[in-house]
Amino acid sequence: MKTCHEFDTVRAEYEREIGFMLAHSKRHEGRPAAKSSAKQAASTKQRMARALNTHVGRCPECG
Repeated sequence: MKTCHEFDTVRAEYEREIGFMLAHSKRHEGRPAAKSSAKQAASTKQRMARALNTHVGRCPECG
């Protein structure tokens, strides 16, 4: 699937944020903060999927 520059930018931003949360979760393993970060990362993955799906539906270059 060919995507536009905006799609790639949005995806990169979400993946960067998810990476930070997962790294925080690993650093603080066994603490409540780690569990919270892991849950936030999972919900951010869902938001990324929803945002990218919406983008593909609206973008003439991607959809």
